[in-house]
Amino acid sequence: MLKEKFKQYNILLASQSPRRQALLKGLDLDFKVVSVDCEEDFPHSISLENIPVFLAEKKADAYQGLKENEILITADTLVFLEGKVLGKPQNLDEAFAMIKSLSGKTHQVITGVCIRSLQQNKSFYKISEVSFENINDEEIHYYIQNYEVLDKAGAYGIQDWLGFTKISNINGCYYNIMGLPLQGLYQALLEF
Repeated sequence: MLKEKFKQYNILLASQSPRRQALLKGLDLDFKVVSVDCEEDFPHSISLENIPVFLAEKKADAYQGLKENEILITADTLVFLEGKVLGKPQNLDEAFAMIKSLSGKTHQVITGVCIRSLQQNKSFYKISEVSFENINDEEIHYYIQNYEVLDKAGAYGIQDWLGFTKISNINGCYYNIMGLPLQGLYQALLEF
């Protein structure tokens, strides 16, 4: 469906995330991955749910050279626990502390998405809630030593060992937690 609608366009995904790339492939769209160089900082005066949208739009603003027949997709995913933003950890100690703080609690994962052409701009966000069982120190050490944690908001991936063994409940879009709310993106592209 989308393939036919956008056959005259080149779809650009501004994300180096292998998870986002794999997810977008699931919509049966042909796309090209492009890079953007953008500081992922934000004003502390905006509401939590708008931070990922702000960052997705900032990434879109940073992309230079959008052409007439191109559509750019950018996204940003953050984890929020008790009003605190958990982005990507800077090191394994920070990853340990993040996972420890999530243990036995429910947190929110919010992904902001921006779709942009020269004629239009559409942004939205999706919120999912994730509940973790208690995670002991030995399990956290095992996870951070055996899995990639530094490229993930909140230092975990729902689609790997920690997600398999410790997530007890999800409320919302699973794919949003991986980094791209596919149903929301599909709908937004249909309306674009």
